[in-house]
Amino acid sequence: MRMLTLPLLLCGLMLLSSINEINGLRTECPSGWTLIQGRCFKYIPRRLTWGKAERNCISMGGNLASVHSSEEYHEIQSLIMRATYAMKVTWIGGSDATEEGTWSWSDGSLMTFTNWCPGEPNNGGWNQDCMQMNYSGEKCWDDDRCSVSLPSVCVLKKSKRN
Repeated sequence: MRMLTLPLLLCGLMLLSSINEINGLRTECPSGWTLIQGRCFKYIPRRLTWGKAERNCISMGGNLASVHSSEEYHEIQSLIMRATYAMKVTWIGGSDATEEGTWSWSDGSLMTFTNWCPGEPNNGGWNQDCMQMNYSGEKCWDDDRCSVSLPSVCVLKKSKRN
C-alpha cells in the first residue's frame, strides 16, 4: 500500500500543476510574469521599436498587451510602477498600420475598451500607427511613430487547450 501511495501522490501533483487555466482564465503564470485579470503580463524595460517589441513578445509566447478594461489598465500601470518606480511611456499592442484609423490589437482580440488622451489618435503630423500608454500627465493612450524605441508590456497567449 505504501508503494502505491507515492506514485499516486506524484500523479496528483503533476495533474494539479498542469491545470493552470479555468474557463479560459489563467490561475497562475510562469516565473517573471504577473497575473492580471486571468492573463499573464510582463514588463520589458529594454527600449525597442514597436515591431521589435511585438516580435520579442511573440518569441516568449505572447504579443504586445491588449487592454480590455479600465481595471486591467490600472493594474498594468501598477506593474510598470513596481518595475520602474515611475509611470513610463510604454508600448502596448494597439496599431492602425493595417488600415489607417481602424485600431486593432496585435493579439487579434477585439478592441472594446479605449483610453485615448484628449484629441488622440491624431497622427501628429507623422505616420503614427502604434499605441503607447502612460502618455502625458493624464497617463492615457497616444499614437506614435512605430520607429520610436520604448519599453513594452507583453501578454501571454491563451492556452491552445481552450
